[in-house]
Amino acid sequence: MAIYGPRKDTAMASTPQFTIDNSPAVGFHYRLAIFTGGGKFVDGYTLGVLSIALAVLPANFGMTPLLSGLVGSAALIGLFLGSICFGQVADRIGRRKLYQIDLAIFLVASIAQFFVTDPTQLFLVRLVLGIAIGIDYAVGPTYLSEMMPLKLRGPLLGSLAAVWRFGFLASIGVGVLLNSLNLGADAWKWILVTSAIPSAIVMLLRLGSPESPRWLVAKGRVAEADAIVKKHINPNTGVDDLVEALANANEKRRSAGETFRLLFSRKWRARTLFAGFFWIAQATPQTAIFTFLPTLFLALGVANGFTPTLIQNAFFAVGGIVGMLIVNKFSRRGMLITTFWMMAVSVLALAILPKPDAMLVIICLCIYAFIEAIAGNLQFIYPAELFPTSMRAAGVGMAAALSRIGAAIGTFVLPIIVATYGAQTLMIGTVVLLALGAFVSWKVAPETGGRALVEEPPANNGSPRTEATAV
Repeated sequence: MAIYGPRKDTAMASTPQFTIDNSPAVGFHYRLAIFTGGGKFVDGYTLGVLSIALAVLPANFGMTPLLSGLVGSAALIGLFLGSICFGQVADRIGRRKLYQIDLAIFLVASIAQFFVTDPTQLFLVRLVLGIAIGIDYAVGPTYLSEMMPLKLRGPLLGSLAAVWRFGFLASIGVGVLLNSLNLGADAWKWILVTSAIPSAIVMLLRLGSPESPRWLVAKGRVAEADAIVKKHINPNTGVDDLVEALANANEKRRSAGETFRLLFSRKWRARTLFAGFFWIAQATPQTAIFTFLPTLFLALGVANGFTPTLIQNAFFAVGGIVGMLIVNKFSRRGMLITTFWMMAVSVLALAILPKPDAMLVIICLCIYAFIEAIAGNLQFIYPAELFPTSMRAAGVGMAAALSRIGAAIGTFVLPIIVATYGAQTLMIGTVVLLALGAFVSWKVAPETGGRALVEEPPANNGSPRTEATAV
């Protein structure tokens, strides 16, 4: 990677033919999507692998329903902390450093799982892994969105959700395979530590990634930004449009506290709360259900929890690909509202019937997984399109952090609810939350599809202004 000096130029030598938004697609765009998607593969793998490990823990480990909920939610609590804190850090120090550092944290913490001896230690290590996931949630989609031309932004940001789901599926497959090898009482440790392998691979792939040109322009380092786009995207691509947009936006450097207050100011709070809520409504049932999926299948009357878990996760992975392919064919708002209603209907029978047939349980949860995976593409697209460059990572991080509040609560209470009230009560709550997500999205969701990344403040209703310029 080239090293650039601290020059701060404000003009380019000649008018460029392309901007980042309208530049032709090149190999760099797809390589960056692979490197960023690799982080999402690790995220999904790290979260998914726990579901099998928890199911095969030895009785003498001391796990209770309460401790199981705590351990299951530990990574989600860490994700909350990592995304809410490090999103703002990324807006201050840049995307590239955190883009690489978080994989080193993944690697160390993944290996540390092998050496835990009690639920408290496992909780702490999973908490650290969650912080690494939170960093990647805040930085990965932000970084990728700022590098992509408009026509690739939706599909490639959506691909992050698809890759996350393949990571989750891979972890289930590896966990089931290792469990079948009769590794003894430490089988769960070998299952957990496998997340170190994809972490090491992605860490190496990300070395040498350039800084975001949009962030560099926002910091006044225009010459560096121009050199990066010319080297990695196209020699005829420039950043004049970003310089002009920044001047029109009249942004000033802010402290972390000021950025936090701005996210909840009258100008931006509608977008901040919307991004967090729709993600909460999607992620709470999805994360809770998938973390304890083998146990949930047993509670719903399915004799062998591992096989249907693999089947459902296959639907989950395929749905992610379908969502990536169709995300630009529909409006963001319309896709979000429709998929909320479809998910609610898909599990309605499990909420109504006290003792559903095993095949019906598998069919309903597979349909739910497929639709949720399609809808989940918007988790990495919508928030990145709602905020300007100077606060984009903070906004994405805040949305991810808010979503993890619900996901952590859902994961913590799921084993307790199932043990105390039964699986039907859990499914009733799922239907209610999904229906609420559809209603709130119908009331407040702005449309961002097919538009440049905004730099101007939104209108009073939170919808993006038509004349918003890109930065």
